[in-house]
Amino acid sequence: MCGIICYIGNQNTVPILIEGLKRLEYRGYDSAGLAAINSENTGSLYLKSVGKVAELEKKVKKDNIYCDYGIAHTRWATHGKPTEINAHPHTDCTGKLFLVHNGIIENYESLKNELIKNGHKFISDTDTEVLAHLIEDNLEDNFEEAVRKALSMVEGTFGIAVVHKDFPRKIIVARRGSPIIIGIGDNEYIAASDINAFIRYTNKVIYLNDDEMALLSDNNITITDLDLKEIMKEPETIDWEYSEDEKAGFKHFMLKEIFEQPKTVENAIRGRVIDGEGISKLGGLEPVLDRMLNLKRLTFVSCGTSFYAGLYGKYLFEMLTDLDVDVDYASEFRYRNLKLSHQDGVVAISQSGETADTLAALREAKRKGALVLGLVNVVGSTIAKETDAGVYCHAGPEIGVASTKIFVSQCVILNLIALLLGRMRGLSIFEGITLIKEIKKLPGYINTVLEKSNAIREVAQKYLPYENFLYIGRHLNFPIAMEGALKLKEISYVHAEGYPAGEMKHGPISLIDEKFPTVAVATNGFTYEKMVSNIQEIKARNGKVIAVATEGNKEIGNIVDDVIYVPETIDILQPLVNVIPLQLFAYYFADFKGCDIDKPRNLAKSVTVE
Repeated sequence: MCGIICYIGNQNTVPILIEGLKRLEYRGYDSAGLAAINSENTGSLYLKSVGKVAELEKKVKKDNIYCDYGIAHTRWATHGKPTEINAHPHTDCTGKLFLVHNGIIENYESLKNELIKNGHKFISDTDTEVLAHLIEDNLEDNFEEAVRKALSMVEGTFGIAVVHKDFPRKIIVARRGSPIIIGIGDNEYIAASDINAFIRYTNKVIYLNDDEMALLSDNNITITDLDLKEIMKEPETIDWEYSEDEKAGFKHFMLKEIFEQPKTVENAIRGRVIDGEGISKLGGLEPVLDRMLNLKRLTFVSCGTSFYAGLYGKYLFEMLTDLDVDVDYASEFRYRNLKLSHQDGVVAISQSGETADTLAALREAKRKGALVLGLVNVVGSTIAKETDAGVYCHAGPEIGVASTKIFVSQCVILNLIALLLGRMRGLSIFEGITLIKEIKKLPGYINTVLEKSNAIREVAQKYLPYENFLYIGRHLNFPIAMEGALKLKEISYVHAEGYPAGEMKHGPISLIDEKFPTVAVATNGFTYEKMVSNIQEIKARNGKVIAVATEGNKEIGNIVDDVIYVPETIDILQPLVNVIPLQLFAYYFADFKGCDIDKPRNLAKSVTVE
């Protein structure tokens, strides 16, 4: 959601801040702002705008002041409407302090009332402004101590960056529950809420943990806890690469990322399978393998697209292991009366590794004694740090808000985890070798579908007049139907619902007519005949049907209105081929409608508040 970028160094700060904000646009926001200062007192900028970063950039170009340090922010409205007054940075009564904030201050009302009694004047409707006035209220001659005292008084979550004109060439950043990463460049520091904001400048980073604070100054960085006790941290190197032509000739990041999926699958399995033994090798899980072997139940917790990966994982683990398996929305998980023990495992799945509800769910599971594992893409993320063990996707950055390549990566890695446990419990070497062979063929199968993108584009164009879609599938393809519907509604704003095909007669079939098409995932397998029956029921009610079917299946073409053919693989992996045309259909449908595909309205890439 909200994005933070700040810079101190020898370059002109403002262009770096604007570029960083643009690279954070995919997270979702409604307003933007910056505060940049010249340490020689030759000028400063304090600008805000509603809407796109481009609007802020227009204001910047009018002023054109050189500054050598500053902070900037993209805001997702929580407290107060999206207005310039409510946009960040916020300032204090003196107008010398500037602060940006991700997160929510839960006790802001009581703090605000007390500050008003002390004479402070508030101008915004935000919870964030309280922090600026709290720092001012505690400020004497020590900037760091004032920030520390202010943060010790707040309840809730924060990732902040703050500067003050009376303390030049200093930026203070801190976090609790909202990420802050510090990039270390050549005589410069760039801190942000997301590595994407500064990967062009450096891949050497330091991650702040909860209740840690860092002072960035000339050629120096000091990290402390909130009692100002110094903490020593060594920089880590991130293997993500910056590309000047980031879209690589594609119209949108989403389309680029759909076409990256053959490589994504290769990255997910590289060095992680032992072919001749039919088993996977996952170094991130090795420290807890003994505990994993004693598990009786496994629960996947996640949100959005990652939830559908978990739902796929439920079917998968039931097929390959003897575990009892469940899946739950992370946002609901911790409100249940959970009966967990040391024989329970909980797998937290998150692209960003910062999803607030998933993080809260894993913390609750740890309190109850469960083994908590993570499946994330972002190295050093909070979920990666707080789980007992885990596996990284290694899929590289995903910029499009609607996840595509990370979903497939997550599903591939779930296969590797299930294979590891299955082979240690009862899965035969022959079954293991067969699965590995087919996983290695996945990139080729996906490429075959991608080569049909123009045909899928034509199907999408044909269905542009329709405003409602039903997506159906059975067993392993039920999560794929759900994910396909989610993709369409996320980026095209068209109503779409995913359902298990067998549930159609229990309600949704009442909606079917010639104006309500259905997308049926009907590839070969033991549920195929059932799917054909469901399709016939739709056709009997004049419903139009688009089928995703197995290459060579001529029969289905006589039943449905349109067919998208895909290569055939084993049942367990077929959903990972079937999802590709659904991604492409959603993309082309939204593109024909002229939607802002990479930055769909009201959505954020990383949901860091509950």
